[in-house]
Amino acid sequence: MDRRNFLKISAVGSATVALDACGKPEHQLIHFIPEEELIPGVAEWKPGVCTQCPAGCGLQVRVMEGEAEVTRHGQLGLLSMGLAKKLEGNPEHPVNQGRLCAWGQAGLQVTYNPDRIRFPLKRSGPRGSGEYQEITWEEAVKELVAHLSSLKSAGKSLPLAFLTEPLHDHRSVLIEHFLEALGAPPAVRFEFFEHTVLRRANELSFGHHQLPTFDLANANYVISFGADFLGTWNSPVAQNLGYGTMRQGRPGQRGKFVQVEARMSQTGANADEWVYAKPGTEGLLALGLAHVIMSEKLRPAEAASQAGSRIDGWSKGLPDHTPEAVAKMTGVEADRIQRLAREMAVHTPAVAIIGGAPLAQTNGLASALAANALNGLLGSVEKPGGLFFTPQPPMPDLAVPKKGLSVRALSEGIRSGSAPVEALLIYNANPVFASPVEWRVKESLEKVSFIASFGSFVDETSILSDLILPDHSYLESWVDNIPQSGTTEAVASLAPPAMSPLHHTRSTPDVLLDVAQQLGGSVGKALPWKTYQDMLQAAFDSLRSHPGSVSAKAAADFWSEVQEKGGWWSAEITKSPASQGTKSSGAPAKVTEPQFDGSPQEYPFNFLPYASLQFGDGRHANLPWMQEMPDTISTAMWSVWLEINPQTADRLGIKQGDLLEVASQHGKLQAPALIAPGIAPDVVAMPVGQGHESYGRYASQRGANPIKILAAQTEPETGALAWAATRVKITRVGKKGKLILFAGGLREWPREFRHR
Repeated sequence: MDRRNFLKISAVGSATVALDACGKPEHQLIHFIPEEELIPGVAEWKPGVCTQCPAGCGLQVRVMEGEAEVTRHGQLGLLSMGLAKKLEGNPEHPVNQGRLCAWGQAGLQVTYNPDRIRFPLKRSGPRGSGEYQEITWEEAVKELVAHLSSLKSAGKSLPLAFLTEPLHDHRSVLIEHFLEALGAPPAVRFEFFEHTVLRRANELSFGHHQLPTFDLANANYVISFGADFLGTWNSPVAQNLGYGTMRQGRPGQRGKFVQVEARMSQTGANADEWVYAKPGTEGLLALGLAHVIMSEKLRPAEAASQAGSRIDGWSKGLPDHTPEAVAKMTGVEADRIQRLAREMAVHTPAVAIIGGAPLAQTNGLASALAANALNGLLGSVEKPGGLFFTPQPPMPDLAVPKKGLSVRALSEGIRSGSAPVEALLIYNANPVFASPVEWRVKESLEKVSFIASFGSFVDETSILSDLILPDHSYLESWVDNIPQSGTTEAVASLAPPAMSPLHHTRSTPDVLLDVAQQLGGSVGKALPWKTYQDMLQAAFDSLRSHPGSVSAKAAADFWSEVQEKGGWWSAEITKSPASQGTKSSGAPAKVTEPQFDGSPQEYPFNFLPYASLQFGDGRHANLPWMQEMPDTISTAMWSVWLEINPQTADRLGIKQGDLLEVASQHGKLQAPALIAPGIAPDVVAMPVGQGHESYGRYASQRGANPIKILAAQTEPETGALAWAATRVKITRVGKKGKLILFAGGLREWPREFRHR
């Protein structure tokens, strides 16, 4: 293989166009004139910000000269340019301190993915057919402006909806300004594994509408209720760093860790003690622990302060939550409850963590409030070894964004006409894939007259678009991030483009600014910046007068140093401002047992979809590195599977790899059996992320999507989807399924499930 072909393959892989329907160029690749001066063989490390999850880790991007397949002026050709070759963590960044997870490492494959959309597209066939034709950016922006200009106010607001992933940066600020200037409702934010319940609980208990940061490095005792904090939950890299210090970084001192869950996660596999509690009863267990601590006078009830006042019966010592009563509800032995409570009360600092499946129940908010009250009782709030709330940098417009409709409410409103939507803008959200069938999202979106997507890939939602205006990748863009957790320092991350764009794409913030200027009037005045870079420079200049990691006085010097460092951070800002939302509405919460969809007689198994280290909520399924990465516990790869306890499998005559039908009241799917010792006999589990219908060559038509058989159960106050509240039944199909295990996987397992 010659040098040209080697560099071509290592940089981008095989050539393709956005969609088959766009046609494949027949002309030979041509050589473009280099756009930058390069030194062959010499690497340059540039700052970056990871966008593969909300944690906002800092990057160092290794850039070297290479030859890449690019799109220029509508032509496909080869160009010598600076190419990102490797991603590593920024050692100075307070969140990840030089480390990076598998999702972060695989971020290169977002930029070099052969299925990226390379130029603006306009629908040429029936909606959802994937038939598009290439158009110019001038035509694309002109069409978007024309559709927005034609909208007329329907009552109080413009019939426009903006559907986006949750954003923690100035893209969110820009979108809010854009919508407000247009007179449109606030953005609709969507992600399947949302944190709405925990944010609301923290607002009620502590006055902070944000996720917590845990000082694991200084903790002596940690109990986690369902949170896979070493795997996929919250800020995993930061939490792994703290956990490592807690366990091995303090000579002569090693903290204890207890994990409570129904299916052994990567986090649970690292615990000293793994405790099975019936799904949805984790909050009851937290109150049982609190009862023991208070009844034995190890800590006074009033220590919990506001967090305790949010729990019914707290001031009386929780008389209904004795170890014996809680044991009957949770399945955890009374003597174990007493022992765990005494251990955490004595071995301080101790902290409780709750996340994941316990909060995805109908009683999720009450469970989160119970865990918060336990933390208050232990004296762990804003104390070393406990939990904190990451301070926010003193920048304008960073308040909690206005609350928009949920996707479910948007879908219902479109169908009923109560929330008329004539135009929909979509940015990195895929609810058609990641929402229950009962929400009827696809059916609703098909009723919208005009849909425009800013996504880089064609997925189940963006394929419904009439117009696609593809975004740069995050290595080709100006990127910023304001971490919500993972550090006790105020952080504003920033990175300029690490490399030139490969294709004929444009930064979405720049497109919105262009649209605003063409619309003119109040919209143009509300977004006065020419580029997103200008907006970021103005925002970051507000930090110049505050002590932090960059201390330059001159505006130009400050801006230059912030870029070089990868952002601005400060330990001087020690408090996150309290939420302006409601802090104590309604009566104290009564923690009750959860409600499940489906009778236990007909549907005997609790169904647990979970975020895997490969795919998260499904957005990483189009990255081949993630498809081929073996699951940490099972070693499964390139597939989907249903985890089932050995005892249950024996009883039902199920063998490893047998194809099973999994059915709820709302649908059914098929997946091969993976016999796993770390799961309760009455629970079956399945990773989320496979089963895409439209998501490129690596993800499409691979496995099944567990979200599609979920009930539309919700947590009552927040309206968040209770994705762990569905019961299922399973039957053998009578043939083997496609189960791929690395090196054969686990070959032996216990014959019986044991509480450990």
